[in-house]
Amino acid sequence: MSITTSVMYRLRYMRVEDIPQVVEIDRLSFPMPWAARSYVFEIRDNNAGHMIVVEALPQHPPAGGLRSVFQRLTAPAAAPLIVGYGGFWLIEGEAHVSTIAVHPDYRGRGLGEVLLAGMLARSMALKAEYSVLEVRVSNESALNLYRKYEYQIVGQRKNYYRDNNEDAYLMHLAPLDEAYQTRFNERLKSLRERVPYGDLLTQQPA
Repeated sequence: MSITTSVMYRLRYMRVEDIPQVVEIDRLSFPMPWAARSYVFEIRDNNAGHMIVVEALPQHPPAGGLRSVFQRLTAPAAAPLIVGYGGFWLIEGEAHVSTIAVHPDYRGRGLGEVLLAGMLARSMALKAEYSVLEVRVSNESALNLYRKYEYQIVGQRKNYYRDNNEDAYLMHLAPLDEAYQTRFNERLKSLRERVPYGDLLTQQPA
């Protein structure tokens, strides 16, 4: 997966055709990745599921005349380059972050934060009252990100991860009220200044 020097990103709902790239990122990120059929279920059949991706969009140079414009308009569209994904379940006011990962080549660019912020924004738009997640006790970078958005450790689940029996912290964010929304919007403003991305999550999934 090559990296374009001048890119922006787009946050949107996951589509079935994204699944092969999502599965590859999952495989590169976790010792026990989800099967492709699990993503199909989340997209097509799970009414509580909300699966999203962030894709990299190459930035084209200014057109060099009418011919150049025509060539770009008539060229076949390239498949979107998926560089990260996430998902949450919304059940009775609880937004449960089920998964989140960024391709190794694109880590350190703020895209994990883009995904988390996107899921939180969508959760609040859908009237979620609070959010929960599990995270490996050794995953300091993820812990720091979740703390930044005010998740707090409320418990520890022994031997939660089956690959190595590592414990998980249970983290809780509540309430997702107007005061939190104000603080969240300030963080979102700062994030958008650092990471150039568009957000299509206000639209309903296709």
